[in-house]
Amino acid sequence: MIDTKSLFETATLGSTTLNNRVAVSPMTRTSATPEGLATDQMASYYASFARGGFGLIITEGTYIDDKYSQAYVNQPGIAYDEQAQAWKNVVDSVHQEGAKIVMQLQHSGALSQGNRFTRETLAPSSIQPQGEQLKMYSGEGSFKTPNEATKAEVQEVIDGFVHAAERAQSVGFDGVEFHGANGYLLDAFLTDYTNKRTDEYGGSLENRTRLLVEVSQAVREAVGKEFIIGIRISQAKINNFAHKWTGKEHDADVIFRQLGQADYDYIHVTEYKAWEPAFDTNEAPLAALAKKYAGLPVIANGHLEDPSHAEDMIANKEADVIALGKGALANHDWVNKVKHNEPLAAFEGEKVLNPNAKIKDFEVPGT
Repeated sequence: MIDTKSLFETATLGSTTLNNRVAVSPMTRTSATPEGLATDQMASYYASFARGGFGLIITEGTYIDDKYSQAYVNQPGIAYDEQAQAWKNVVDSVHQEGAKIVMQLQHSGALSQGNRFTRETLAPSSIQPQGEQLKMYSGEGSFKTPNEATKAEVQEVIDGFVHAAERAQSVGFDGVEFHGANGYLLDAFLTDYTNKRTDEYGGSLENRTRLLVEVSQAVREAVGKEFIIGIRISQAKINNFAHKWTGKEHDADVIFRQLGQADYDYIHVTEYKAWEPAFDTNEAPLAALAKKYAGLPVIANGHLEDPSHAEDMIANKEADVIALGKGALANHDWVNKVKHNEPLAAFEGEKVLNPNAKIKDFEVPGT
């Protein structure tokens, strides 16, 4: 029998206490209405994880404005009060089952492939993204070459995150997480080959991290100290799974130290296998480096459905919370099963088909 007691200790993010150290990772579902409204089916879906014992639910990426931020067709939004109100049933359903829920706020940047508001895309620099759009989310062919964001548009992005966070707070969410990973807009500002700007948002790594810091500061001023603010960080992109930070641990030092000095309550790190070394020059996983340099609580994600890997990361203080994607989809009651030493089901995509969506409901690496 695996000793998993560390997973079931309480954890604190900001001023909020979680029942345990296991979260549901954000996963793209495209199961909202075409207008971006959350549905009753979504409420049932998220509540089932809470009922299954997960202490924290992080929603799928949710677009923040009616301009460039939407990534996929049928993605939920929180750009309007009507969209916010549609989420209230989801929030209430999760809270009734005893869990906390955080909304992931997403600006897709150059990787948008289904925006109902515009066919244009926005990025730190006008550089065509690598690779091709994801077919499972109705994408086809190459990504468009984006417009380079003006200073005014950068401020609009910040304002978009602020207003979205305020709407999320107004309907009862416990916090928000900014999608700063996988090549989407915030990560594109962070990444050397997608950010060729020469102003204060480009050039040095400190400058490329600036937008991630400014978003947190602006949102914190708007929502106060009691509302959780987190950010998800990765090396890999949805269109470049193998990407590693050029400066390796030096880059981790700079990025995580700046985020640690900003207004975040946690950093959510996602890697292919969360426990493996982040770089070939270091044995530490990226989550451990985040803890080392940021000094904040860290959520680790990446094939942690094996309880032994999950327990090791918590027990070894490499992470404070672990987040499951495919493992949670295969076992909405993963927490209860592990607590009672019951067998876990293997992930099989065809068995988690979402009947209200056009695609199979499974975690795509990097989303």
